Amino acid sequence: MSFRTVLPRGWRGLGRDLCAGVAILGLAACSSMPKQFTPEKTPPSILVPAALAGVTDGRSRFREIFTAVKTARGAVLPDARPDDGQDDLWRLAGEPAPTGRPVDLTPSGASLRVVMVPGLLAECVADKSTMFEDSLANLEVQGYKTGYIQTRGRQSCERNAAIVGAAVRRLPGQEKIILVTHSKGTVDTLEALVASPELTERVVAVVSVAGAVNGSPIADVFPESLAAMLEKISLANCPKGEGVEAMDSLRRTRRLAWLAGHALPPNVRFYSLAAFARPQNISTALKPFFRILSQTEPLNDGLVVASDAIVPGSTLLGYPNADHLAVAMPFGKKSPILTATLITRNHYPRAALLEAAVRYVEEDLRGRGLLRDDGK
Repeated sequence: MSFRTVLPRGWRGLGRDLCAGVAILGLAACSSMPKQFTPEKTPPSILVPAALAGVTDGRSRFREIFTAVKTARGAVLPDARPDDGQDDLWRLAGEPAPTGRPVDLTPSGASLRVVMVPGLLAECVADKSTMFEDSLANLEVQGYKTGYIQTRGRQSCERNAAIVGAAVRRLPGQEKIILVTHSKGTVDTLEALVASPELTERVVAVVSVAGAVNGSPIADVFPESLAAMLEKISLANCPKGEGVEAMDSLRRTRRLAWLAGHALPPNVRFYSLAAFARPQNISTALKPFFRILSQTEPLNDGLVVASDAIVPGSTLLGYPNADHLAVAMPFGKKSPILTATLITRNHYPRAALLEAAVRYVEEDLRGRGLLRDDGK
């Protein structure tokens, strides 16, 4: 029996919101989770400063571009907060000095298409929010074409990699593609690029936003019985998973083993945005997870640890001051019940963040001789 069947007509919208809430929470009410300790499946790994991991520090230039976008757009963009970027981007130790170079905010002349790849459960709440949906109109105004790849919300990286690959192949052949990925969408995309090397003839860059690159400790400790329940709950907007395939895809053992065994394509440029927030800026739905992660990793966004969100060999753009949902998933007029009860800290200048990331990528590609105004 569905919510639609048992609820009075006037309450059916509430029922749909409650279903979406279940998907978003991921059964977060269970905050004491037994650990699944499987060291024999984990390859050797080490946490080191970004520079020692082959990561390029692009924070200062990205801050300049981000601040310029916010200043130029003023209050036009959704959730715009004109300031010097200090409140919206964390400044961690060692950030280089500003470059002082001017920021070009004229409409782009390159044939670039910026395509979103969403994360875990995003399909299940697509009627309430889609990735950067409040930001794409601004990108179009700035001369960029946009797109969206609807992956399966409760299925494995392998299944979603095939969907990403097929979607990229269907895009117009003359365009160069920037894939902007969120959460599990990052690892779905990495697997797609490795599994189908021909995609790299089209995909010039990947921007990972709060990507679960190394997986998440939450997936490691999430009880299998609850994961199975989450994947079997009937939701109108997304097919069920098989077993616990989606959660398995995010276990650190799985992600680290995959990274150890697969080289990322050298002809694609990778960029990383790793979010984290203080407890008071974490939405209610994510607080149980935030508390678990904070026991060992204070710099987390409620689902992913910041140090796990950086693609190896990528350019580090910065650290948005936002939780895992606020950084990429706008919940607003379409979901007032969720924003009043579960997604309570969703205010963030996403449109400015996305435009700044895309402009940084275009500037970087041009500087490397990889892009011209005809997009080639």
